[in-house]
Amino acid sequence: MSADDTDSDFLAQRFEAHRAHLRAVAHRMLGSTTEADDAVQEAWFRVSRSDTSRVDNLGGWLTTVVGRVCLDMLRSRKSRAEEPLDTAAPPPAVPAAFASATMTDPEQDALLADSVGVALLVVLDTLTPAERLAFVLHDLFGVSYDEVGAVVDRTPAAARQLASRARRRVQGAGPPEADRARQRRQREIVDAFLAAAREGDFDGLLDVLDPDVIARTEAGVATGAAAVARGAATFGGSFAGVAQAALVDGAAGFVVVAEGRVERALKFAFVGDRIAVIDIVTDPARLSRLDVRLP
Repeated sequence: MSADDTDSDFLAQRFEAHRAHLRAVAHRMLGSTTEADDAVQEAWFRVSRSDTSRVDNLGGWLTTVVGRVCLDMLRSRKSRAEEPLDTAAPPPAVPAAFASATMTDPEQDALLADSVGVALLVVLDTLTPAERLAFVLHDLFGVSYDEVGAVVDRTPAAARQLASRARRRVQGAGPPEADRARQRRQREIVDAFLAAAREGDFDGLLDVLDPDVIARTEAGVATGAAAVARGAATFGGSFAGVAQAALVDGAAGFVVVAEGRVERALKFAFVGDRIAVIDIVTDPARLSRLDVRLP
């Protein structure tokens, strides 16, 4: 076997290790399992013809490649006014513990993508391709605005604006008065979540959670209202007593502050009057990228 063949086999193995994550990203971008598989395959064709010897973070680089492929597909779909080829509900995910999940491989990203409900998918279809990409990559997969900007050929600040516009659309923003009312309502929902978590109130947690809610930590992903409520009721008391209300990336959330520094942040995304996504951030690098505003 030649050196070129060996290198090609090694690259193929590394690509396969990231396939679940890449398919998850593509599925959220495109809303179609068939098109997601096509996007991942097209990404492999591009990667196999590229020099990856100088790529330090292969997973991040592959995400940008898939992002560009999906962006091209979304723009082509918009220009032809097409709908996704298949719109069946995503397969159910296996619940995990709220804050102590042990998954450390890319499968957790697949669970994250597949567990977001159909209601959110419908809203995503109303966004422009660039807005959808910015929202999915940043809000659902934690990709930095620098990396998002590279995919859509915009500055990080412009990428932030794209995600912000998409976020407002997803959360049902309207005129200023309606927007303020929405923010007040979301604050009430988050406060109710925090109070229920503090008291270990399982039913109270179910009242504010979307049936397809997901909760993500750096350690793993929990899916479904029952699993997330059980985890919040069990572990919520450890942070609920010291949490402060805050706007996190423009939405109602809360943070834990120690010695003037944010040590933990919870970001929430909403579908209607229910919490659809909870992103629990403790990594200092990710925390530094959040826009946290205390009252």
